[in-house]
Amino acid sequence: MGKVACANVLSDLYAMGVTDVDNMLLLLGVAKELSAVQRKVVVPMLMEGFRDLAAEAGVTINGGQTVVNPWMTIGGVATSICTEGEFIVPDKARAGDVILLTKPLGIQAAVNLHQWMQLDNPSWQLAKTITTPEFAVKGYRDATISMTTLNLKAARLMKKHNAHAATDVTGFGILGHSRNLAEFQKEDVDFEIHTLPVLAGFVDFSKKLLEKGGRNFRILTGTAAETSGGLLVCLSPDDAERYVAEMRTEGGTAWIIGEVVRGSRTSRILEDPKIIDVSY
Repeated sequence: MGKVACANVLSDLYAMGVTDVDNMLLLLGVAKELSAVQRKVVVPMLMEGFRDLAAEAGVTINGGQTVVNPWMTIGGVATSICTEGEFIVPDKARAGDVILLTKPLGIQAAVNLHQWMQLDNPSWQLAKTITTPEFAVKGYRDATISMTTLNLKAARLMKKHNAHAATDVTGFGILGHSRNLAEFQKEDVDFEIHTLPVLAGFVDFSKKLLEKGGRNFRILTGTAAETSGGLLVCLSPDDAERYVAEMRTEGGTAWIIGEVVRGSRTSRILEDPKIIDVSY
């Protein structure tokens, strides 16, 4: 959880191509329901995870705040002082660009399924009629790998390959964040998304769960919440091909998922999008 929070905080800067972070603060809310023994175990682990990933990113944590809270929370603030050429203003997408994504979708479904299994609650009683504990464990493992992976490589390649605009994909889902980005563009363009990379098996699982009367995770509509998701980047087709190839050579993930077309500054997922199953 500490690593996920750290990756999520840094992504706000990475989405603008800022890879050298000058300062970071850690914000921690400790649940008042925790006993003294639980606090001694949980709090150091959260802080250690946050600190370890910050170190991986080459970032120093120089302060923060800890408070008592009704529930556990962890987050932070990351800042950098930049010259004009050290960041990418995300407003230059143009018709003819392609759109790529650097992490798979489906995080909410994977995490919730695993939580249901741990709680053995009514949602799990329904879910286990269409899936297995092994699938839940594998999905949670893949989601954890994705959430704790920094978008640092993705941000460096944005600058190297002349990105025109970018955002990170988190709580508003891919459709919400791509719409926000489209609205910010100088040119009158739309984003058309034709491909959805999703954690392996979770599109099929979500469809079957909905047919059984269970929760609708809204993966195919692009409105499923993501946590510490990837970067959604607009580049020329040639630059995008080079970006994807280099990202994969360095052990990362990236897929071309859509196109920028003339329009009215909105985003949409095309009917019957191609699904790419992603497994770590």
